Amino acid sequence: MADLFRSSTFSSDQILCNADIISSSEARARIEVAVLNFLRILNSSSPAISDLPLISRRWSNSRLNRGLLTEVSSIFLSHSFCSRSLLRPNSAKAFVRVWKVMEMCFQILVQEKRVTQRELFYKLLCTSPQYFTSQLFLTLVYASDVVALLRCSRFSLGIMASSRGAVAGRLLLQEPNQEIVDCSTCGSSGHVISGDMNQLERMVMKADARYIIVVEKHAIFQRLAEDRVFNQIPSILITAKGYPDIATRNPAGLAILCTFKFGSIGMGLEAYRYACNVKWLGLRGDDLQLIPEESLIPLKPRDLQIAKSLKSSETLQENYRNELEVMVQSGRRAEIEALYFHGYDFLGKYIAKKIVQANYI
Repeated sequence: MADLFRSSTFSSDQILCNADIISSSEARARIEVAVLNFLRILNSSSPAISDLPLISRRWSNSRLNRGLLTEVSSIFLSHSFCSRSLLRPNSAKAFVRVWKVMEMCFQILVQEKRVTQRELFYKLLCTSPQYFTSQLFLTLVYASDVVALLRCSRFSLGIMASSRGAVAGRLLLQEPNQEIVDCSTCGSSGHVISGDMNQLERMVMKADARYIIVVEKHAIFQRLAEDRVFNQIPSILITAKGYPDIATRNPAGLAILCTFKFGSIGMGLEAYRYACNVKWLGLRGDDLQLIPEESLIPLKPRDLQIAKSLKSSETLQENYRNELEVMVQSGRRAEIEALYFHGYDFLGKYIAKKIVQANYI
């Protein structure tokens, strides 16, 4: 299949390794090119099935692109390839799974539909149970493989995120021909954020906020929204109910913060699109004096493993590295809920004070 990738849109002589945002018709065309070239090779005088060369989504193939004119830095991938092979027993199924996901994406695009990754998984589970088990991550991995093969985004392939995020605060939203939604009056659960990028692009947004506070845990988001912290500090609260993190001081929380700040290897060619200059507002070493000693939790082996991985990463800036080192040496971590020791209204005051004092890194 080497000819396929020398003669098509997949050629490795492209300068940038990124995933394009393209129309559904162009995405269908890229899939058709891949299939036709594959068939051409099979029908040649010396037919052969070689590996599927994919841009490698490993740390060894990643680089950190530090912005020159902005403070935003992001992870990007260079031109190092991994492969899915039909000829190796341990990866033959992986080879077929890539094509199965690509086939399903083509059907979605033809029908002009969009599906969530979970919906895609269950469809594949029903149509190809011998290749897709009950493990959702398999769908995520092979959707990323298709992105790495076709060099276009998940959204361009008809795959969208689930609507699990929420927003609250000083923000007005209006979809075409719909009423205005005032996110400051949506209660403690906030307003649901759609996973449909087209819908978000059509939305009119107005705000007088000066800060956007991203919260890891939905329960903490609800507390801040109920206390209307956005009236103390002109702000917008956002949660993805897990990503990213300001709510915990532990290695996993720091890893999530870095994912939001720089992107992730798992997102591969799409990582750079979603990086932004987020700051660490949550608990740090200097805040531990606010927390009772008995509230500190011993680090688990997984925490130490994540910490070791973070310390070896070039994305970790020096002040983050220092915080992590202090945490590892102490052998303990803190959850932000421990601040409730001072009362349920203390959390909002704590965050407002840190923002006013610019006490974030």
